Amino acid sequence: MSNSRVPSRLLLACAALAMAPSAAGAQQAAATAPALTYADLVDLADTAPLVVRAEIRNQATVERERSPGLAPGFVRLYVEARTSALIAGTTPVGESLRYLVDVPMTAKGKAPKLKKQDVILFARPVPGHADQIQLIDPQAQFPYSEAFETRLRPVLSSLLSQDAPPKVTGIRDALAVQGTLVGESETQLFLDTENDGPVSVTIVRRPGQEPRWGVSWTEIVDQSATAPQRNTLEWYQLACALPETLPTNANLSQDPRSREIAAADYALVRQALGKCERTRG
Repeated sequence: MSNSRVPSRLLLACAALAMAPSAAGAQQAAATAPALTYADLVDLADTAPLVVRAEIRNQATVERERSPGLAPGFVRLYVEARTSALIAGTTPVGESLRYLVDVPMTAKGKAPKLKKQDVILFARPVPGHADQIQLIDPQAQFPYSEAFETRLRPVLSSLLSQDAPPKVTGIRDALAVQGTLVGESETQLFLDTENDGPVSVTIVRRPGQEPRWGVSWTEIVDQSATAPQRNTLEWYQLACALPETLPTNANLSQDPRSREIAAADYALVRQALGKCERTRG
């Protein structure tokens, strides 16, 4: 396949995407599917209207002058592929697909040969062209493996579930109330969400006991609620959205000691959640 066969309309359709910042630097581009973290998978799956498994049939290198936004060490390819399966999505796709993708060059500075390679694509449809897709970012193509699909499918199921937790966007209020006993307190964190879905975190301290915290995903503030397990969608919504420290303007506690407790309890939650690790930008 020669460069002259790259359709101009496909280049135009993907130009805006290509000019966006690369999802990862060139030094990270060689990361393959098994290196993706749980947060990476949710980021990709939640953004992509289509998740497709395909086999690459042909490729052509797009000239650098026609590849705006191309990161150093990368090459832009025009790819023709055969659809193997629509893993997620409600928009029909053609048996044959065409798209643009940025991939790292080989050690010799050449485009890698990807023909016959199975890949998973995170994409959006191109209106009016069932045989074209647009990757959600220039590097949203990953080598297929059963292990990768096995990790991906539960993420997709969680996102599509009717019980999926709302998307947390920040902290609205935090209030700590001291108890009658020394060392006794309860802090409640009320979180902001994308669609105003109710989410609250309760931290309870009792003398002689370890602090206990949990999350309520309903209107009812439940003191018996538990903390989410790591690498679940509930964990992701907290660990990947909450700031590292409690914003001062969110702390509604009045006296200095209660404000200290609220800040300390928030720090406890953040530490328990751990970092939201990503390999992609």
